[in-house]
Amino acid sequence: MKKVLILGSTGSIGINTLNVIRNFPDTFRITALTINTKIDLLEAQINEFNPGTVVVKDEKLGMNLKKRIAGKCKVLVGEAGLIDAAANLDYDIFVGAMVGFCGLAPTLEAIKRGKIIALANKETLVVAGELITSLCRRYNAKIIPIDSEHSAIFQCLEGEKKDQVEKIILTASGGPFLHKSKASLASVTVKEALNHPNWKMGDKITIDSASMMNKGLEIIEAFWLFGVEKKKIEVVIHPQSIIHSMIQFVDGSIKAQLGLPDMKLPIQYALTYPERLTNNFPRLNLVKIGDLSFFSPDLEKFECLMLAYMALTSGGSAPCIMNAANEIAVNKFLNGKIKFSHIPKLISMALEKIENHRPLSIEAIFECDKETREFVIALS
Repeated sequence: MKKVLILGSTGSIGINTLNVIRNFPDTFRITALTINTKIDLLEAQINEFNPGTVVVKDEKLGMNLKKRIAGKCKVLVGEAGLIDAAANLDYDIFVGAMVGFCGLAPTLEAIKRGKIIALANKETLVVAGELITSLCRRYNAKIIPIDSEHSAIFQCLEGEKKDQVEKIILTASGGPFLHKSKASLASVTVKEALNHPNWKMGDKITIDSASMMNKGLEIIEAFWLFGVEKKKIEVVIHPQSIIHSMIQFVDGSIKAQLGLPDMKLPIQYALTYPERLTNNFPRLNLVKIGDLSFFSPDLEKFECLMLAYMALTSGGSAPCIMNAANEIAVNKFLNGKIKFSHIPKLISMALEKIENHRPLSIEAIFECDKETREFVIALS
């Protein structure tokens, strides 16, 4: 039995992880579940999966849950609870499914224990990629990506030599605004931005997909995960989301990983690697799909994608600044405080204002994140 801790069990990745585990009751056991605020859903998960420990980041809600479940399992609360669970509980696989910078500290603890890290939290590698990869080597921890794009690359690289990779091709759906003009983005609504054509995701990730910041984060993540030069990472718009990403090799051949837009597939691969277990998930039928199309991204319209390239080139804490500014800007948009088109503007202002720290340290990352958030919160 593989023992699993899920950081963020009530989000889309966490729910899909439990959907996978439900199909393999003799293979996996849940050690711990952690969430931010959705205690009603967590209570249902506790009743089904019987974890020994749960963590609720919101302390008041955590105390409420503790009264409700009457000793069914141990309840930890707050950020300290997240770190405590990752640092001390008994588990084999750490599923990093919590969205945002808050996933970094617990992931660091899992890495220090040499665990398998099934990683969906892009921000961990975006803000601290250099340190994370160094710590993984030091503590013999292994990161297996859950993002569909990085899982595709990971699978395509199996059995291949990295020095024979000519190019990584990250595919992107283009989101709901693929065919809108740049000028029209100033008037799009939150509802329109959350209407993703292919994927069902949490609000923050869905907005990132609409702005293509999601793909920008994935560029930085791929840089650290796969150790290739920046110039070898390319983004291609693929509206059908059937080819999840590709590798082009030095001989000109291309290897691609295909599948339905269903996060259960990369999640299962990460949990069962290096094995492939039989499942009853829907199968891809290429005849029914018919045409697959590809476009170059419009970097003038999708400014967030260009900002990510710039942050990666700048290095140091620039990706951390970009990520923190984006998280606050997206939150402001979701709450009706700014226009969609203002998201990249706030990020640009933060990158200009906040000092880029070099060399990078964990302390500098947390301080930079805090300073950036305070700066962007104060912007109108």
